[in-house]
Amino acid sequence: MNIRKTALAGTLESSDVQIMITKASHGITIELESDVKKQFGNAIIATVKDVLAAYAIENAKVSIVDKGALDLVIKARTITALQRALELDEPKWEVL
Repeated sequence: MNIRKTALAGTLESSDVQIMITKASHGITIELESDVKKQFGNAIIATVKDVLAAYAIENAKVSIVDKGALDLVIKARTITALQRALELDEPKWEVL
């Protein structure tokens, strides 16, 4: 699937994460800003990559600003941002 527009999900509140997805032309690029990047950066990126793979996204730029979100919150925010970026009305239930 191809990203149609830039989309954002989440907030910058404590225990949340903000995910922004934009178009790209050369693979997937992920930028992560987090106070716990050393400890959990790889896990956060893996969660986002899993969601992108479930939607068959091949080209995208993802910006993540983590404020201590749990894994399930990261997944939910990524799904929401992708739904908005792909302009899908119905969620892909198999991803959940």
